[in-house]
Amino acid sequence: MPIYEYKCLACNNQFEKIVKLNETPNCPSCDSAELEKQFSMAGVSTSRTRKNSFNKARSKAGEIKKEKDHAQAVYESNYIKDHS
Repeated sequence: MPIYEYKCLACNNQFEKIVKLNETPNCPSCDSAELEKQFSMAGVSTSRTRKNSFNKARSKAGEIKKEKDHAQAVYESNYIKDHS
């Protein structure tokens, strides 16, 4: 059974669903049958795509860490001001 991607025309919800041939599912959000099948690309995994994905994830994690460190520094600064 293939996995298809759908977009609900009633509520714009996008979802994936495993369906049998000639079967049309309903939207899990609003139960509407007005769905549009979306075009999806096949996933390919090579050492190059894994490396690119890893680098993107590492970069994003670095950004998040920087934001958390800044928020912690602001919290500590405010705590010291309030309790001294």
